[in-house]
Amino acid sequence: MNSKVTLVLRILLGLILVIFGANKFYPFMPAPTEMSEGAMNFMGALGKSGYMFPLIGGVEVIVGLLLLLKKWVPFALILLAPVAVNMVLFHLVLEPGSTAPALAVLVINAILIYANWDKFKTLFN
Repeated sequence: MNSKVTLVLRILLGLILVIFGANKFYPFMPAPTEMSEGAMNFMGALGKSGYMFPLIGGVEVIVGLLLLLKKWVPFALILLAPVAVNMVLFHLVLEPGSTAPALAVLVINAILIYANWDKFKTLFN
């Protein structure tokens, strides 16, 4: 795969993750004003747990920084995979009108995993 394309995608994904992850600690972006009841209940439960938003935000910031710094990229991509899948499933099941951004994160993650496949091959032997 073209190294310039993967460079741009890696930096784009890193920036997205750092920004949205940091927003979970220091809310600087407005929260959605309208959500389905199921989505509100789910988000409320995550918030009431006291640890899920910091955990998710921390993973997003750490993965984003690793991608931006080009450190442990395969590890970062694997760490992000379940988070990205859950983002898409949340939007598909509970908030279908806003699936595109989450899907973009998942697709970029998948493209970058494919671009680094030589590092993952031994896991599947």
